[in-house]
Amino acid sequence: MRISKTVLSLLLCLACASAFAAGDPAAGKIKSNTCTGCHGIPNYKTVYPTYSVPRIAGQNEPYLVSALKAYKSGARKHQTMNPQAQALSDQDIEDIAAYLASLTPGQAGGE
Repeated sequence: MRISKTVLSLLLCLACASAFAAGDPAAGKIKSNTCTGCHGIPNYKTVYPTYSVPRIAGQNEPYLVSALKAYKSGARKHQTMNPQAQALSDQDIEDIAAYLASLTPGQAGGE
C-alpha cells in the first residue's frame, strides 16, 4: 500500500508540473494584444526596411515559442521584436504561443 501511495504522489507531482509548463490560451489572448498591432493587420508591410509582416495566427506553437525565445535572447535579430520579447517571461511566451496557435489564419492574431 505504501508503494502505491508513493507512486500516486509522484504521478500527481508530474501532472502538476506539466500543467504549469504548458501555455494558457486565455492568458495568452490578453498578453498578445501588442502583437496584433503589426501581425493583426492583413498584408501589412513595414516602412523601413520594407518587408511583409508574417502571419502568426494559427502558427505552430513550438515554432512560436522558439522564435520568441530567440528574439528574447538576441539569437534572432529584429529591432522591434527583440525588445518586445525581452519584456516577456517564459510563461508569457508559452501563453502567447498557445493562444496564437489556437487561432485560425486570419483571426485577430495576424494574417
